[in-house]
Amino acid sequence: MTQAALQVAAPLPGTVVPMADVPDPVFAASLVGAGVAVEPAPDAGSVEVLAPVTGRLLKVHPHAFIVLTPAGQGVLVHVGLDTVKLAGAPFTLHAAEGDEVTVGDRVVTVDVAAVRAAGLSPVSPVVVMDAAAETVPPVTAGRAVVAGDPLFTWPAEG
Repeated sequence: MTQAALQVAAPLPGTVVPMADVPDPVFAASLVGAGVAVEPAPDAGSVEVLAPVTGRLLKVHPHAFIVLTPAGQGVLVHVGLDTVKLAGAPFTLHAAEGDEVTVGDRVVTVDVAAVRAAGLSPVSPVVVMDAAAETVPPVTAGRAVVAGDPLFTWPAEG
């Protein structure tokens, strides 16, 4: 059975960062799965983080969430790197585990300036869980996106 292509939208505005360039060894090596990341603008303040796909919220933490698609694929959005250390401080949740979401629904708001002030990176990986790195097409580093823009298609159509 062939898996249908999954359109993944940018969950927040910023610039596209190839996964291999993410300054975290676990994400850079695609150990969690395949995808890309988005880095918020240097002057970003409060930013809404949206559902990148339609489905059910499988896991929700202030700094990360997983949307399970109807086809059973999990898409992780990790807001910033090592942001679990902030114990939820610069995050406001707008949804809970088990909620149904549609692409573009607000899930969390983050104070990007507070993440940077804590000495952490706001680079936010968007990952198709357990997918091989080569299943996501190459991306243009530095491409500007707004929340809701197409980010990538998985699996890469070839």
